[in-house]
Amino acid sequence: MEADGGCRHGLVSLTVGGPAEQKELTQTPLLKIWVPWMGSSLNRRRGSSVPQFTNSPTMIVMVGLPARGKTYISKKLTRYLNWIGVPTRVFNVGQYRREAVQTYKNFEFFRADNEEAMAIRKACAAAALKDVAAYFTKEQGQVAVFFVESMCDDPDIIAENIQQVKLGSPDYVDRDTEEAMRDFIQRIKCYEATYVPIDDERDRKLSYIKIFNVGSRYLVNRVQDHIQSRIVYYLMNIHVTPRSIYLSRHGESELNLLGRIGGDSGLSPRGQRYAKALAGFIEGQNISNLKVWTSHMKRTIQTAEALGVQYEQWKALNEIDAGVCEELTYEEIQENFPEEFALRDQDKYRYRYPKGESYEDMVHRLEPVIMELERQENVLVVCHQAVMRCLLAYFLNKPAGDLPYLRCPLHTVLKLTPVAYGCKVETFFLNIEAVNTHRERPTNVDISRKPEDALQTVPDHI
Repeated sequence: MEADGGCRHGLVSLTVGGPAEQKELTQTPLLKIWVPWMGSSLNRRRGSSVPQFTNSPTMIVMVGLPARGKTYISKKLTRYLNWIGVPTRVFNVGQYRREAVQTYKNFEFFRADNEEAMAIRKACAAAALKDVAAYFTKEQGQVAVFFVESMCDDPDIIAENIQQVKLGSPDYVDRDTEEAMRDFIQRIKCYEATYVPIDDERDRKLSYIKIFNVGSRYLVNRVQDHIQSRIVYYLMNIHVTPRSIYLSRHGESELNLLGRIGGDSGLSPRGQRYAKALAGFIEGQNISNLKVWTSHMKRTIQTAEALGVQYEQWKALNEIDAGVCEELTYEEIQENFPEEFALRDQDKYRYRYPKGESYEDMVHRLEPVIMELERQENVLVVCHQAVMRCLLAYFLNKPAGDLPYLRCPLHTVLKLTPVAYGCKVETFFLNIEAVNTHRERPTNVDISRKPEDALQTVPDHI
């Protein structure tokens, strides 16, 4: 993936376990490298209030013994960085090894005295570093290096990680579970014989965070810039407790019926029936310690009130601000602001309504909500179409270009359950009809298009 803004390339020399030992990068167990870039951002319609970052490109090096949660952490962090607009690519040395050695036999491959295998592993690590270097353009500049070390001595966590994650890896396809478990435990012992962790004294000049037992304790050293501080803050908020997040839009509103966007109207009669149906659905889920969040707008509050439980209002969950287009229909926007209508269709993610917001603005507005969702267990979020799209894009790792077109119909609950490498999605339509508010991506986005072409994908309304 090409990085935006023209990345700078710098010579990087990496050691793991401390400069004193000069432990080579190529000897580290299942090392993952991923490179976020924070530099000059793309030109945006009508400027942008989104923070502009001037940090150097950052190489994040993930190290630790197997079954310590490295893959889980790296997947989540990569997803988060991409969601907030920091283009990030993963270079997984384990995957390079799988491509070099098509068939996995057993743990003997990872023995430190297996010279042939060690040569292959070194070559794979070198190939990964070569690809990392190619990711940056060859201009003068310095690359920041930040280490994330995952450490774990809790046997229950290790066993659970092996069971849920490692036994499902390509190395153990069609292998007996008990046999695979025994092999992987031996594989860990091979690494333990040579692995040297980051030393808090000898390596005090390095920038790093140590994560103990998947988040029970943290140690942070020499955080040097904005991107590193955001990485640390994010990593200190995630957890692995089993939970589900329920996303629902408010019930159908009076303005929904008229095809008018935004506003602060109350629920329609069908919207009120949905609120009652939602209460019955949630009760039937038997959710322990459920928290309910709404926006500050009437239609979400009225929907939540039918649940008969306490709820918390978040201004950050308010619907996208359409500025001068608030409470207009798409037909009225095309008639009064045809150029704006076309500009939004050209880049719906970055386009900002005059005196309003863009989807990109909303992502940054919703970042505190995401952080809190990562901290919590079971949560029901009653929100709006644009807000739900932003939240869904985070959990499903959707790119910015697709985010504004995700389908989030009225009177439908999405149950998101985080799993090892992603998120399981279950959809529940609560059998109460509602208008369609989804506008498909148009094909003709030219400013000079005819009105009928501009309105071709507008959903029906009264």
